[in-house]
Amino acid sequence: MSAQHPIIAVTGSSGAGTTTTSQALRQIFRTLSVAAAFVEGDSFHRYSRPEMEVAIRKAQEQGRHISYFGPEANDFNRLEALFRQYAETGSGEVRRYLHSFDDAVPYNQTPGTFTPWESLPSDTDLLFYEGLHGGVSAADYDVAQHVDLLIGMVPIVNLEWIQKLLRDTSERGHSREAVTQSIVRSMEDYIHHIVPQFSRTHINFQRVPTVDTSNPFSAKDIPSLDESFVVIRFRNMHQVDFPYYLQMIDGAFMSRMNTLVVPGGKMVFAMELILTPLVEEIMQKKRHGGQVDWLSR
Repeated sequence: MSAQHPIIAVTGSSGAGTTTTSQALRQIFRTLSVAAAFVEGDSFHRYSRPEMEVAIRKAQEQGRHISYFGPEANDFNRLEALFRQYAETGSGEVRRYLHSFDDAVPYNQTPGTFTPWESLPSDTDLLFYEGLHGGVSAADYDVAQHVDLLIGMVPIVNLEWIQKLLRDTSERGHSREAVTQSIVRSMEDYIHHIVPQFSRTHINFQRVPTVDTSNPFSAKDIPSLDESFVVIRFRNMHQVDFPYYLQMIDGAFMSRMNTLVVPGGKMVFAMELILTPLVEEIMQKKRHGGQVDWLSR
């Protein structure tokens, strides 16, 4: 962690809704005039899409599974090195993974490839990471230790699968069968490398549908925010003003001493209400030094 060069990370698996959180934080950055260096987690994949397809076939021939959730397909050491370098110097190198034709055309490249590595912008106020692995930790790497504010996006797993299925088929051109197989293939990595991150986060936002999602593989649409509740858990934090949140958010209630539940339609408002003062304090400590007051770990 670094008061001078802080890092905020939103972590969650593919289809978890990290984009919604990122949009809320980007709005907060604009409101507070924060200059952020943006880092996409997919840029730390080891393989381009064609290379990954070859790696998957080789693994299957050997009776193994490989997925974008695990260390075989990602360079966690390089991700940690970036976080460490940024925390120490405010600098580092990044690239982009180009998912779609719209992403790839400006670079005159094909989808599923990477842009060249390049330096982060100079004189940024903080680094903002969005991706799968903002809180990974193991014997050989510990990305989480460098993050000043770690936010988890964790829909219940059936909703996560629905979002992934519909996004990957409609936006990324994959077949439903291919997406289903990728979910099956990635389950071991999901359990060992994605799920443990949510015990290291400061705040988790978990969306829970109030409609039937019993068979996510036959779903035709994604339950809307108004058809959901959002469970917000605060971990290892003190000075959380729950009475204020309950007063400000219509329909909110407490399910446990550290857990706030809000109507799904209020999720973005709740994010902005909760995260804005945390970002403000991070920026104040950047200017004046010291540890943020709300952090107890």
